[in-house]
Amino acid sequence: MKTAEEKKELTKKYMTRKPESYNLFRTIWQWLVTKFWYGLSYTFIYRKEVYGKENIPKTNNYIVVANHLSTLDPPLLANIMPNPVSFMAKRELFEIPMLRIMLDWLGAFAVDRENVGSSTIRTAKSISNTKNWVLGIFPQGTREPAGKITKVTKGFAGLAKSTKCNILPVGILGTDNPKKIPFTGKIIVKIGKVIENTGDANQMMNEWIKAIQELTGFEYAPQS
Repeated sequence: MKTAEEKKELTKKYMTRKPESYNLFRTIWQWLVTKFWYGLSYTFIYRKEVYGKENIPKTNNYIVVANHLSTLDPPLLANIMPNPVSFMAKRELFEIPMLRIMLDWLGAFAVDRENVGSSTIRTAKSISNTKNWVLGIFPQGTREPAGKITKVTKGFAGLAKSTKCNILPVGILGTDNPKKIPFTGKIIVKIGKVIENTGDANQMMNEWIKAIQELTGFEYAPQS
């Protein structure tokens, strides 16, 4: 059995990705998993509705930033976006062998949430330097109950500043209510207007919070 230190060493190589990592294999695999496999579920079980697709930029010079309700959210964003999406995943997930393989193939990369370092910035820049991949982030870090927007950190705005990318706010509703029977669920995704990169992380974070409140109807509850 591996020690905690050995597990950390194992995940290190998944914390930094180069542009060539986002190759044809990972593009096709993500398409099959999110648009075909998950797509069937979103369509026939959850009756997915998407609004605001006209707000999606034609280039990949943006970061997809959404609220987070459940484990359905990452594949849902990849399902609705025209570009493949690379997500951050806590490094502990990469310590699980089968999950590590799946996350790796889908183009995700590991992040130490206790110490987000230069490797995260380098990977974010690598993604922005690809031909079509985009970075996907959930600023709440962990899943939160519907109705409230809490625990928002401004790391996503800092990455937007570092990569000179704009921010695409996406509001998600209904993924917190899992269903198995066809046509019994309802997922609604609302894509807001692009938040331009001003170079001011605080301003961009506040604009995202305002946008998500408008898109979801949830109330922002700042941490005390």
